[in-house]
Amino acid sequence: MSYDLIAILMFASLMVLLMTGQRVFAAIGFVAAGAALLMYGQGGVEMPFNQAFKLFRWTAIVTLPLFIYMGYIMAQSGIAEDLYRMFHVWFGRMRGGLAIGTVLLMVMISAMNGLSVAGMAIGSTIALPEMLRRGYDKVLVTGVIQGGSSLGILVPPSVVMVLYGSIAAQPVDQLWLAGILPGLFMATLFIAYIWLRARIDPSLAPVASDEDLNMPLVDKLRLLRAGIIPIAIFLAMTGLFVAGKTNLHESAAVGATAATLAALVKGRLTLAVLHETAKKTLAISCLFMWVILAALAFSSVFDGIGAVRAVEALFITNWHLTPWQVIIMMQVSFIILGMFFDDTAMLVIVAPLYVPLVKILDLGFDNPRDQMIWFGVLYTMTCQIAYITPPFGYNLFLMRGLAPKEVSLRDIYRSIWPFVGMMALTIGLVMAFPEIAMFIPHYFR
Repeated sequence: MSYDLIAILMFASLMVLLMTGQRVFAAIGFVAAGAALLMYGQGGVEMPFNQAFKLFRWTAIVTLPLFIYMGYIMAQSGIAEDLYRMFHVWFGRMRGGLAIGTVLLMVMISAMNGLSVAGMAIGSTIALPEMLRRGYDKVLVTGVIQGGSSLGILVPPSVVMVLYGSIAAQPVDQLWLAGILPGLFMATLFIAYIWLRARIDPSLAPVASDEDLNMPLVDKLRLLRAGIIPIAIFLAMTGLFVAGKTNLHESAAVGATAATLAALVKGRLTLAVLHETAKKTLAISCLFMWVILAALAFSSVFDGIGAVRAVEALFITNWHLTPWQVIIMMQVSFIILGMFFDDTAMLVIVAPLYVPLVKILDLGFDNPRDQMIWFGVLYTMTCQIAYITPPFGYNLFLMRGLAPKEVSLRDIYRSIWPFVGMMALTIGLVMAFPEIAMFIPHYFR
């Protein structure tokens, strides 16, 4: 059996197992271990084993549980709820102000967590009922929450970028810095869209009532303290890192410690909060560790049989595609895969093929590492689209489970298309002008 046929069988087997609903890490690990044993005999056992030690030597993985813990302790202790109250009071008189405040809330939650699911849970349980109660259009607000929550995988500390960095062997700190400007630009587009829609059709986003907003200025200023805590945590974490006072792992520890102290100062650090936070942190951290381990094992076998060279010959030699046409084709394939798989499954499927290929493409970058960092930002932004794209976008079903009964799945599907368009526009701009992503990494290099 030729190596090309083996590669096709591995890829097809992985797709079939994933489509049957098997756990991602189990499907990937099974195909990797099975292929290694069939091709190399008992010696093939060493390949997954060696990848485990490779993972354990990659110290950036230590940041994963710390950032996940930081996000959950902020959510469980009610600090995120205080943030929304602040945005409600200070933006309530603006047409569409609560929706704009929700986007800003999502940006701040993203800067504390790095996971889309945290922003979605907070937005659905806190912001969505409040906006519906105040007469906001249900299609508009569900789109706002889904689009805003997807910023969690682009704005640092992005857990998806940690996964990409571990599999593609790229520095996570550079990936995080590269995600800042695209993330803020995308959030600005969301805010501009909400403001414009509210101006065109005021019935979609009414202003808050005087009953909600009439309070002494002293009380309004007191509410601003809710925003001080997240900003202080983010500045303590990233400021020390950018200034060179802490490394990546120490910054993660600073963020987790600061979030815990914030919950303690507010009197909300109870045993129940700690127990729930620890349980969720452990569950998600273990899941990501298994996925990364399985992905590394699969990549080692897949690359070992020469599949990457076969793909290179197909795209460039046989199809005569230019390097930029190859990148565009990759992005299209990400979007198609994202309709059926989550971001971790997507990364594991495409990493063995695309990551080595991107390294050898001539895209005009002076530094090959810059090219890989830039591609990581493109991949992450495409994952954002995957999160909210029918039929199986993860956030679509999470929203359906958390939203009130009056919000139907049809409403949820209708709500996401303007935000998909704005995300696609941002991807196009970052592809056309790579410096949007690379300006901050170059500045702090």
